[in-house]
Amino acid sequence: MTSRLGLSEIRRAYLKYWRQNLWQKFVTVMAGLILISGFSMYGIAFWYQHTQSSKPVHLGVTYISDYAESLGLDSKQTFSALLNDLHVKQFRLVSYWSDIEPTQGTYDFSQLDWQFQQAQSHGAKVSLAIGLRQPRWPECHMPSWATSEPAIVWQVQLEQFITSVTNRYKTYPNLVSYQLENEFFNGFGDCINFDRVRLASELALVKKLDSSHPVIISRSDNYAGFSLRQPLPDQVGISIYRRVWDSQISNRYMQYPFPSWYYGFLAGTQKLLTGKDSIIHELQAEPWPPNGKNITDISLAEQNKSFDAKQLTERVKFAEDTGIKTIDLWGAEYWYYRSTILHDPSVWSAAQQIFN
Repeated sequence: MTSRLGLSEIRRAYLKYWRQNLWQKFVTVMAGLILISGFSMYGIAFWYQHTQSSKPVHLGVTYISDYAESLGLDSKQTFSALLNDLHVKQFRLVSYWSDIEPTQGTYDFSQLDWQFQQAQSHGAKVSLAIGLRQPRWPECHMPSWATSEPAIVWQVQLEQFITSVTNRYKTYPNLVSYQLENEFFNGFGDCINFDRVRLASELALVKKLDSSHPVIISRSDNYAGFSLRQPLPDQVGISIYRRVWDSQISNRYMQYPFPSWYYGFLAGTQKLLTGKDSIIHELQAEPWPPNGKNITDISLAEQNKSFDAKQLTERVKFAEDTGIKTIDLWGAEYWYYRSTILHDPSVWSAAQQIFN
C-alpha cells in the first residue's frame, strides 16, 4: 500500500514539474532540434563541397536577345561583346515559341542559328532553354495564335514546336544540355498551366528525340526544396538571388540570409536522395528594381542599392563557395547597357576580371 502511494506521489510531482516548466522545456527541445538540424545540414554541405572540390568551375551567362533590345541595345552587338570582350565560354540561350513560330507552321530560327554559330566559332558551349515557360517576363512565351486554343490543342502544338527546336539543334557540336520549362511550378508570370503530367510528357519527348544531351529542370526559388517526384531531370537548376525588393511585407530591399553552404546543402541532399547533380542556373547579377519597375525606369543610384560592381564580384565568389560547379549569371545584357548607355563601365570591367 505504501509503495503504491509513493508511486502516485512521484507521478503527481513529475507531472507538476513538467506543467510548471512546460514552456521552458518546449524552448529547450526546439533549440536542440534546431541545433541538430543545423549541424546535419552543414555536415551534408561540407561533404558535398569536399566531393566537388577537385572539379573545375564552369562560369557562364544567360543571354536573351529580347531583353537586350528592351534595354535599347543592339542584340547582336551585345552578344558579340560578351564573346569578344568578356570571352564568355558558356551560354544559356532561349527558344521563345512566340519569336520562332509567330505564324503557325512557319518557323524563323535565324536569330538562334546565328547565336549558336557565333558561340561555336568562339569555342563557347550552349545550354538551350526549350518549352513554353522560359527565362524573363512574361515567363510563358506563347504565340498569339495559340492563346485562344484549349490546352488539349495548344499542348499538341507546343510539343510539335519542341520537336522542331530539338531536332534542329541536337546535332550542334557546342550544345551541352537543354533546360526544360524554366522554374515550371513558379506561379510568377503570365502562365496558366502548371500540369506535372504535361512536364513529364515534354521530358519524355525530348529524351526520345535526343538521348545524348542531359535535360535540366529548375526549382522555383531560393528556399529549401528538392526534386523528388517524377518527372526527374538529369540535373536540377537552383536559383540564387541575394538582394531583392520585398513588396509583400517590408516594402524595402532585403538581403537573403542564407550562407553559401546552405546551397551546398541543397545540392548535396539532392545528390544523396536522387543521385542528380545540381547547377546554379540563375545567379543574380543585375539590380532588382522596387515596386515592379523596369531597370530603365530607375536611376543608377537606385540600381546600386541592389547591384553594383562590388556585388558582382562578391556574388560570383559566393556561388563558387557553394561547391556547385556550373554557374550561369543572370543579367549580362544589363552589364552592357550600363556600360554603353549609362556610360558606367564599372560592372563590365568587373565582369572582364571575372571571365578573363
